Amino acid sequence: MKTKQWAGWGPAEQPEQHYLIEPRALAGGGDIRHVSEYLRASGWRDRSKKDGPLVLESPDRTVRVSYDPYVQPGGWAIHGAARGHQDEWWATLGQQTPVEIVAGLTDLLTQPPSAHAPNVWAPLMEQHWHLQPEGRHYTATSTDGSAWMHFRQDATGDALWWAGGGDPRGIGWSAQLAPTTPMHLVQAFAAELASPQPVMRPRGRVPHHPKIRTTSVSVLPSQLSAWQQARITAARAATWARTWNTGRPRTAAHPHAPAGGHRARR
Repeated sequence: MKTKQWAGWGPAEQPEQHYLIEPRALAGGGDIRHVSEYLRASGWRDRSKKDGPLVLESPDRTVRVSYDPYVQPGGWAIHGAARGHQDEWWATLGQQTPVEIVAGLTDLLTQPPSAHAPNVWAPLMEQHWHLQPEGRHYTATSTDGSAWMHFRQDATGDALWWAGGGDPRGIGWSAQLAPTTPMHLVQAFAAELASPQPVMRPRGRVPHHPKIRTTSVSVLPSQLSAWQQARITAARAATWARTWNTGRPRTAAHPHAPAGGHRARR
């Protein structure tokens, strides 16, 4: 395990130990505010009930994102209503799905679809994942076997996207996406799943897995807050730019909670 220190420490703050984790698919769930605060800053409405699961709704009321840790197996549920040529769609992601991978999908919900034709397998192939056709099915597996993505289709035409991270015994997390899920969202999810960039977790939140590689870093609370605030600011700026360009009334972003904590809170 390597150790790094960050420069610029002030006398009033004490650095805290965190870990950069590779591969990201094995990093554990993380702080759900990485997802929820970005959506709030993008104008999404909080529909959560007191002491209930997190529920956020898009400004046009066509998409809901929820996180429920109180049921088994619990985790993320995303539902999109039918609209125009888009059929109803859904996605479910387990509690231990890293929030950075969840955000690959949910961040894109705040943006209009790209004009480019999506290719789900492209970001996986760029990271040298192994793609194996199996009749009606396709399977892509990371080079170290820690993550996978499948497209399954049975004889009746019923299909499903299935992805996950862990080991062959099934320890870890899994996600399922309806075949009607917009392809640009599936591609964005795949890109974050395959990203070689490590993710950060605080001490005591690093899962035990033989394939995990860690780098210890000492980080100031103010640095963590600044990084998180930069993400919030980017979401707000993008939202204002879109509403300004379209001429629609601006949707005020909800105030966000202080981002210095480490636990998963909404």
